[in-house]
Amino acid sequence: MFPITTGRPATIAPKGMVASPHSLASAAGVDALCAGGSAVDAAIATGAALSVLYPHMTGVGGDAFWLIYDAETRRVRHLNGGGRAAKGASIDWFRSRGMNEIPLRGFLPATLSVPGGVASWCAAHEKYGRLSLARDLAAAIGYAREGFPVTARLARAIELHAADNALNAHALAIFTPRGAAPRAGDKLVNRGLALVLERIAAGGREGFYAGETARSLASFSRAGGGFFDEADFRGQQASWGEPLSAIYRGVEIFETPPPTQGFTVLEMLNLIESYDIGRMDPLGPELAHLLVQAKQIAYHDRDALLADPEFQPVPVERLISKPYAAERRRLVSAERALPWDLVPSYGTLVGDTVFVWSLYFTFGSGVVAGDTGIVLQNRSAYFSLDPMHPNRLEPGKRPMHTLIASIALKGGRPWQVLGCMGADGQPQIHVQSYVGLVDFGLDIQQALEMPRWLSGRFNIGDARDLLNIEGRFPEATVEELERRGHTVNRWPDWCELAGHAHGITIDFLSGVRVGGADPRSDGAAIGY
Repeated sequence: MFPITTGRPATIAPKGMVASPHSLASAAGVDALCAGGSAVDAAIATGAALSVLYPHMTGVGGDAFWLIYDAETRRVRHLNGGGRAAKGASIDWFRSRGMNEIPLRGFLPATLSVPGGVASWCAAHEKYGRLSLARDLAAAIGYAREGFPVTARLARAIELHAADNALNAHALAIFTPRGAAPRAGDKLVNRGLALVLERIAAGGREGFYAGETARSLASFSRAGGGFFDEADFRGQQASWGEPLSAIYRGVEIFETPPPTQGFTVLEMLNLIESYDIGRMDPLGPELAHLLVQAKQIAYHDRDALLADPEFQPVPVERLISKPYAAERRRLVSAERALPWDLVPSYGTLVGDTVFVWSLYFTFGSGVVAGDTGIVLQNRSAYFSLDPMHPNRLEPGKRPMHTLIASIALKGGRPWQVLGCMGADGQPQIHVQSYVGLVDFGLDIQQALEMPRWLSGRFNIGDARDLLNIEGRFPEATVEELERRGHTVNRWPDWCELAGHAHGITIDFLSGVRVGGADPRSDGAAIGY
């Protein structure tokens, strides 16, 4: 086994475990488990707490996607909580105003699609909840109403985005209440959000998608010339479906299906499975070079084909098949990087419970919807305004999503759950984590703490094949990657842009849970 010294040990507990990017949110989830709640109750309690405690990353104004292992039927189920585009959305609206792309920030992306995450909470709770929804949301309501301590990461995010004028006046009123960014340890309150959560606790789905909350959001949209209205909120529903899965070295790995990018994880694992990775240096150039090329191929397929399958068929069966991987593997070179612009198009070789929800960008659209305290996402910025593209903007359509969740089974039994944030980096984080777990036998904490690389665009203007790499990689590895043609951007030793990942492993023999939390976040794995 590769000898790695981690910053913290994995958390081990006999009965239950919650891992999330904020320790207080993890504690809220464990509290739900101790009260007799299910894994779904714990996920809702954790997610709701994060909407208050980690408002720059997630919130009730965002979307969510779930994978749930149903112990009765012994199968993994998928729940789609993606928000749909408003009925008034159209490509022509943007084109007639001289826009070739949907803005990344501001009122337009804030109101272009309806938040879908809360609908998924309620659907999951109706099927698998054991506690009342009010009990699940109690910790979040308390933090929103009475105040919560600001972490150093949140304080820095507020400072940066306030200075860049990325936050609207309602957001500034909440996050800079004294006219300046808070310091770590200061308290913030969000009483508007507390009221929104109380309505959900009392009325479930109707407490958010009808009544006062929906009217307030629709009124805010109308006042600013936005898109969504009451009818769009009434029409938002979460939907159950089947996940995607593939076998990697005897492990059955499940990922969320379109409109999420989950298929790229399975495509990448198929592409690399024929290589003897266990004999490679985990921090050497050979492994990074191989994985980056697999990423280039899978992401090319993603960008060409991924869309809402209700509007555009996505050929996922072929994309995650072993024969397709064998075809595409011919593009991989041992010596030279595969440039993004030279990847041939699709189809030719010519020339327990885990859920993720987020706002997309840090603080999403940068817009808080009036007095509701809700930070609205900017996921709709992922729509294309090209009328020929599968992911083109259409009313009622869900945009392509970077959010993905993963569950892995061994011998038909739950072995691993994994989730992360990191936008385009999420599939790359999943693959690097599974390689650490499966090929190198690392525990979940070690796998998450390994030095990480992410290929692609993580700042506006970056090249599509820029290779961002944490400083803990050996200099010899970086130099060899550059010699092979990779354009390398050196990140600090620990870089938050490399994503926040969290996971739980279940030991078959003892039933013990082993939890890992990413030190790039404020998170913790807490068990009981």
